[in-house]
Amino acid sequence: MHTRDFHKDSVLKIFLSYFRPHLGLFTLDMACALMISLVDLAFPYVSRLCLYELIPESRYRAFFAVLVVMVLSYILRAFFQFVVTYWGHSFGTIVEADIRQDLFEHLQTLSLSFFDKNRTGRLMSRLTSELFDITELAHHGPEDLFISGVTIVGAMAILFTIQWRLALVMLVLIPIFIAVVSVNRRAVMRASMKVKETNAVINADIESGLSGMRTAKAFTNEETEHKKFLRANDEFRVSKRGHYKAMGKLNASMEFFLGVMPVVVIGVGGLLIMDGKMDYVDLITFSLYTSTFITPMRKLSNLSEMLVSGLAGLRRFVELMQVEPEIEDSPGAGELRDVRGDIDVRDVSFTYEREDTAVLHHVSLHVSPGETVAVVGPSGGGKTTLCSLIPRFYDVTEGSILIDGTDIRDVTQRSLRRNIGVVQQDVFLFAASIYDNIRYGRTDATRAEVIEAAKRAEIYEDIMAMPDGFDTYVGERGVLLSGGQKQRISIARVFLKDPPVLILDEATSALDSVTEERIQRAFDELSRGRTTVIIAHRLSTVRNASRIVVIRDGVITEEGTHEELLALNGDYANLYRTQNLHK
Repeated sequence: MHTRDFHKDSVLKIFLSYFRPHLGLFTLDMACALMISLVDLAFPYVSRLCLYELIPESRYRAFFAVLVVMVLSYILRAFFQFVVTYWGHSFGTIVEADIRQDLFEHLQTLSLSFFDKNRTGRLMSRLTSELFDITELAHHGPEDLFISGVTIVGAMAILFTIQWRLALVMLVLIPIFIAVVSVNRRAVMRASMKVKETNAVINADIESGLSGMRTAKAFTNEETEHKKFLRANDEFRVSKRGHYKAMGKLNASMEFFLGVMPVVVIGVGGLLIMDGKMDYVDLITFSLYTSTFITPMRKLSNLSEMLVSGLAGLRRFVELMQVEPEIEDSPGAGELRDVRGDIDVRDVSFTYEREDTAVLHHVSLHVSPGETVAVVGPSGGGKTTLCSLIPRFYDVTEGSILIDGTDIRDVTQRSLRRNIGVVQQDVFLFAASIYDNIRYGRTDATRAEVIEAAKRAEIYEDIMAMPDGFDTYVGERGVLLSGGQKQRISIARVFLKDPPVLILDEATSALDSVTEERIQRAFDELSRGRTTVIIAHRLSTVRNASRIVVIRDGVITEEGTHEELLALNGDYANLYRTQNLHK
């Protein structure tokens, strides 16, 4: 479904839309559920027949023939129950998988600003535990409603043919039961929503605590993290207690009605027998059908709980699917092809949504094809922001950015980013092998191409010295590798991608001088023949740049070569002197 469908369609319509591709499996589940209901309805009626005709008339052959048929019916019922349990649950799992796929694909379309504002643990909860409730609703919801409906309606129809007065009493009790359950269901719904929200919070806290375990140990703040966890855990406990309280009221009212119903049947039936309007056989039949009622009515009650949890999860799913990406391809956006690497930043201003003041103010910059431009300046000046605008991770607030004369808003985001390679200071490696992490730069690359990229990034010898070579597992976020090794793997990844435009975002600032020198050689090789923008903290790494641009407080204050900027004796010269003093 498209995002706009989640805005205009009802929650129920959205839910049912996931049934459509698997209608055959759903129909099989419902057909087997119908057969189960028919067998359950047949037993009391057949028992009445035996009590009225076969047993009093001593018709042995017919009596035992009926029993054999009923045993065979229950064998068939067991088979139908297997189909409902196995294929019905499989249907629910398929629906869950489809919903999870749509949700993950939708999250991939959202802009980075969305992930800036939402914790990973909360999103994980949306993708996992909350969808399980939707699975249960997808399977048990229609099935239980169908079985219960057929059983109750069928039983009532039969009972009216036996004794309409007693059937009428039962018909009055059922709506009262449904009304009481519905009233209590709303309270359970509110409590269930609260549990899901709290569960998302605790998942986020756990994810944060586990991810930051090294930092917690380094600062001996395990107790602080433990207290944060306990607070979240207590909130979860309180919300869960509220949920169980509401569920307790619902179950208590349900059990009361289910217990009272047989008493009412015996009471009213006894009066009718004493008045000569009913006999014992019919009362026994009514009692059997009352037992038949109990299972579907309990299913309806359980369905109420399932409906509450499932709809709560479904609403939160729809709520997330309704989030529109802040950055979308414009209608008719074209492909960016045959890129030379001519970059024009024209009068660009930018303000983050979460901030009130602008980060960049009317910045203009031209980078010629194949040129290497370094962007330097004090922290918070807007260097990284400027370079995040070029691949359109964020959209400019004012002005425009052009590549080869084309506004980047007029081309697809995929084609734009396919032509830009980014190497960041904080390298992200997947919990996989070195080979898989390098090949991430171009997933169709051959092993020979991966090896060549590793050689050009000067990481090949390090890899071959490892026990498993390219198959070495790097750990969560590359924790089993050194900072220099992670950085060179990220460089190899970009070598493999081979983009015409390259952005290096303070990629060596966290490394020691020896490692930095080695990586600098890899960068020099990587930059050759490409348009390169370097964000640098250490000025020693940008002395050979074609041009150096100084940004302070979101404004370009100086521009020129290393020698020219030193001669100006301005911001760059001050930064250079400060760094040399600290050597």
